[in-house]
Amino acid sequence: MAIQYSDNIAKPAPHPFGIAARFVVRKIVLSDLSDALRLGFEDFKAVPSHAIILCVIYPVLGLVLFRMVLGYSVLPLLFPLAAGFTLIGPFAALGLYELSRRRERGEEAAAWHAINVLHTPSLGAMLELGALLLILFVTWIAAANAIYIATFGHAPAASIPDFATRVLTTPEGWSLIIIGCGVGFLFAVVTLCVSVVAFPLMLDRHTTAIDAIRTSLRSVKENPIPMAVWGLIVAMLLVIGSLPFFVGLAVVLPVLGHATWHLYRKVVEPDPNPPQEQPRPPKGRRYAADFPASLFPWSRERLP
Repeated sequence: MAIQYSDNIAKPAPHPFGIAARFVVRKIVLSDLSDALRLGFEDFKAVPSHAIILCVIYPVLGLVLFRMVLGYSVLPLLFPLAAGFTLIGPFAALGLYELSRRRERGEEAAAWHAINVLHTPSLGAMLELGALLLILFVTWIAAANAIYIATFGHAPAASIPDFATRVLTTPEGWSLIIIGCGVGFLFAVVTLCVSVVAFPLMLDRHTTAIDAIRTSLRSVKENPIPMAVWGLIVAMLLVIGSLPFFVGLAVVLPVLGHATWHLYRKVVEPDPNPPQEQPRPPKGRRYAADFPASLFPWSRERLP
């Protein structure tokens, strides 16, 4: 069933560099956020992808735990790594956007259809923005490590209880929490501003990374309060999903990914004249007897 979105449209503001804006950004309200989450949860129920998320999360988590067995030097970075989901999440959810897009268009949507995003014409632009988010993630980890070293020095924690005691019961630990959360908040704000609708826009309209970033920035500018609330919702859900040893992320991450697609649909006005995508021609069967002639298909064409 087709999803209807409101027509509360704001006139596009002129681009600061004098270039007309290509995409119309709508004004949204807080109720649109809850509606996007509801639709995202419906997509998750229709196409459950928690198994895929677990297959992605737990090998990474296993590497972290393996490192912890060898030594506890990774402990100071455990929380920054978990918080880093907010920085690389928009890129990691590309397949989920594709599933929501297919359901919206009434097409078949199964978990394996997520890989179809690899065939989109804007894949290069997505990789460019993904590289930018990866740089932000690495920079955040480096900043978090530098803050920890400046607070506690290079001495590693002796154990997990020792690390928790140092962080939660000492003035230095509370200073680490306050400064670290403040710096992490700045990274999260930058990520939200440049990518809140960027990846769904590139998937849907095949635009460039620059145009997608500009549209995301205008979306935040036109809807500062809803976007701030959306960022808080994402942060709280990620914290809740991380509490039971990251198990909840298997549900939280897919729901947020699907919900981001529906948020994009509410914020950016759809293309009034969408291009008709041509279906791929079916591949014929290939037989062993055709080799090596099958490597030269023109040799089998009949001459007039």
